[in-house]
Amino acid sequence: MRFLPRLVVSAALAIAAFLSWRLLRTLSGGQGGDLASEAEEGFTLTLDTFLHVQQLRKKRLRAFCNRPHKVTTLPRSQQERAYLLSSLRVSTKLDFLYCQVPSVGMEEWQQFLEKLEKKNVTLPVPLPYHWRHTKETQLSKFNQTEIETMLGSYTKVLFVRDPFHRLIATFLQGMGINPSFSSFVEDVLGSGIRNASVAWKPLVSLCLPCFVQYDYVVMFGFHRQELGHLLRRAGLSVDSLLPKFTDTQVLWTYRWLSEQMFSELSAQQKKKLSHFYRWDLSAFPFSSSYLSDRPSTPETW
Repeated sequence: MRFLPRLVVSAALAIAAFLSWRLLRTLSGGQGGDLASEAEEGFTLTLDTFLHVQQLRKKRLRAFCNRPHKVTTLPRSQQERAYLLSSLRVSTKLDFLYCQVPSVGMEEWQQFLEKLEKKNVTLPVPLPYHWRHTKETQLSKFNQTEIETMLGSYTKVLFVRDPFHRLIATFLQGMGINPSFSSFVEDVLGSGIRNASVAWKPLVSLCLPCFVQYDYVVMFGFHRQELGHLLRRAGLSVDSLLPKFTDTQVLWTYRWLSEQMFSELSAQQKKKLSHFYRWDLSAFPFSSSYLSDRPSTPETW
C-alpha cells in the first residue's frame, strides 16, 4: 500500500485526536511501570500507585545502568560537558532539573515552570545553601561545582515516550523534506546515534539516565496526574495552576497511527529501528511499542 501523503495523515491525526478526546479507548499495558492498568477518561492515579510505579521504573533503569560502558562521570573539559549536558535544563528558583527532548509532550511543563517563576512561587523548604536565582536554564552554562551541586540536590525529572511515537511526531511536524515516512526512517538510520538529531536521538543518549540520578520518570500519557503528585511531593501545592496537558488525548491516536506507519516499513527497516532504539527499549517500560517486538542485532555497548 502506498504511503499516504503527510497532509492526509495529519488530517487523520487531528480527527482521531478529537474522537479520542471524546472516548479514550483502553490502552494495552506491560510490565515494569508503564501503568498497565487501563488509562481511560476519568482514570485516577493514586499517590500510592504513582510511588509504586516510580519504584518499578527506576528499578528497571538501574538494571539497565548496571551494564558496562555507561556515562557515569562528568567530563573535566568545558567543551565536553557542554556536549554531554546539552539537553539538560534547570530552574534555579524552583530547584528543578529536567531533560529537554522534542516530541515527548513536555512543552506545557516548561511553560508551567515559567508561569510559576513569574508568579513568584517559592519552595516552602528551600535548599540549605545560598543560591543565586538566574534566568539561565542550560545546565552546561554553569561551572563544574554548580553543576555537581544541582545534580546532587535538585528534583530531577525525566520525560519519556515510546521511541516509535517520537519518530511519528517528528515526521508529522515536518522535520526534513522526506516525501514518505519510509524515506524519513532511512535518514534517521543513516544518521547514526552520535550524529542523530535531537528530534529522534535515543533518550538514553540525550538525557544520560545512568549519570543523572533522576528522581522521577514521567511517562507520556499521564503527565497531569503524575506531575501533580510530583509537585506536591516537592512542596508545591499548585494544582489549580497545572495546564491542560494534551498527551492523554493523543496517546490512543498515536497507537492507532503506529500500526498504519509501521506497515509502510520494510522488515529490514523495522529490525534496524529496534536496534537503533535498543537502549531506550531496555531502559524504559515500552513493552507495548511496535519496536519492542522486533528481533535486534547483538548489543554493542
